[in-house]
Amino acid sequence: MSSPEITLTNENNISTIEFYHPKGNSFPSSQLKRLAEVFDEAGQVPGTNVVILRSRGEGAFCAGASFDELIEIKDYSEGKEFFMGFARVINAMRRCPKLIIARVQGKVVGGGVGLASSADYTLATKNASVKLSELALGIGPFVVGPAVERKIGTSAFSTLAINARNWRSAKWARKNGLYMDIYDSISELDHAVEKLANELSKSSPDAMTALKQVLWEGTEHWEQLLEERAEISGQLVLSEFTREFISNFKAKK
Repeated sequence: MSSPEITLTNENNISTIEFYHPKGNSFPSSQLKRLAEVFDEAGQVPGTNVVILRSRGEGAFCAGASFDELIEIKDYSEGKEFFMGFARVINAMRRCPKLIIARVQGKVVGGGVGLASSADYTLATKNASVKLSELALGIGPFVVGPAVERKIGTSAFSTLAINARNWRSAKWARKNGLYMDIYDSISELDHAVEKLANELSKSSPDAMTALKQVLWEGTEHWEQLLEERAEISGQLVLSEFTREFISNFKAKK
């Protein structure tokens, strides 16, 4: 297996962030820490007008939190710190002064739904079904919840959060505002992402920064809010329910 990786490239006023993990593009804490840092870096690249977020491969866009790391969490401080990783990424995307396009080529689970929701414009393939599986694990989608609810509304968020074992189709995600458009193939998706990014790369950076601020108005308290949510998840991940669920899941792999 190749190693986990996060890359940042800059070309023609477009910054592209690509993440990879051999286990379904899932996230251990080290990857989350680096991704938050890279979003901060991308927001400060001279000449960059727009940021593309993508994952490597043709499979899952993001499988969420690393189960290998979740099962090893020994106490509350470790649990909180792990979930603070997702909080930091969401807040880095929120405060990034550049518009962010998410390119979603496959299934999206848990924290991955948070990433797709935190982008300013998300495009996907017809295979990019979504699931918030946290409640089934005994945790609940507390950290990503504000980002997802902001994007798709309380009713649709409740559907994902409560019915945690079932997938919702890309068409469902588009209907409820998570995806702006969906495409039949990855090549069509890439063409659409490239077309939009090129158009934005030539737009007024000041106007786009002002628009970003308007789009995220009312979220200024999220630094504190998402930390409070990480504290909830950090406690719940220590439960016997969650440990048994993850152990049984890993045993089936």
